[in-house]
Amino acid sequence: MRILVVEDVADVGEAIVASLERIGHTVDWERNGGEADALLRAQVYDLVVLDVMLPDMDGFAILKALRQRRKATPVLVLTARSQVEDRVSALDLGADDYLVKPFDFRELEARVRALLRRKTGSATNMIEVGGITLDQAGRAATLHGKPLDLTRRELTLLEILAARPGRVFGKDELMDQLFGFEDEPSENAVEQYIARLRRKIAGASAEIRTLRGLGYQMVVL
Repeated sequence: MRILVVEDVADVGEAIVASLERIGHTVDWERNGGEADALLRAQVYDLVVLDVMLPDMDGFAILKALRQRRKATPVLVLTARSQVEDRVSALDLGADDYLVKPFDFRELEARVRALLRRKTGSATNMIEVGGITLDQAGRAATLHGKPLDLTRRELTLLEILAARPGRVFGKDELMDQLFGFEDEPSENAVEQYIARLRRKIAGASAEIRTLRGLGYQMVVL
């Protein structure tokens, strides 16, 4: 999944990005509130991790503007403010959840998983399709009980496709979810990851099909 982290404190931002990338997400990091708002107007994200105290435009203003545009992107607010009024304000403005600094990164990861599950309509961290089992919390996958040796991006690609069998994902959509702004994505790169993943899940009773001109879908056989 592609996540935007908006945090102006360098060591905190670096730690959040490292934590989210470690569990398989593509992460963009923005330190300036005004620039984050502009980015959210141009790019679609699966989740936003949003600090409150930011230069140029605070997190509450960013959240309010996002909801005024009727964007339902899940937002996890990070705040050093422990007052009940601030937490209530964040939720009333449309935040889906919040964490008060300092926080345990295990809790951050768990809350991110919960928000992404809610977004995709999943009730647990386990995805099962065609003999493939993917543990979103443990970041591991098996085929008929045997571990699959997947890279971070292969696992993310499997997660995207297996979470919604039958749904068609275009190459542009997959590029957006697999690569960040610092990468150099291409349609050829998506094709290569699809080919590698197909080989590794051979033997499953599900397959990745190509719909010419449309994209890819996971189909149960």
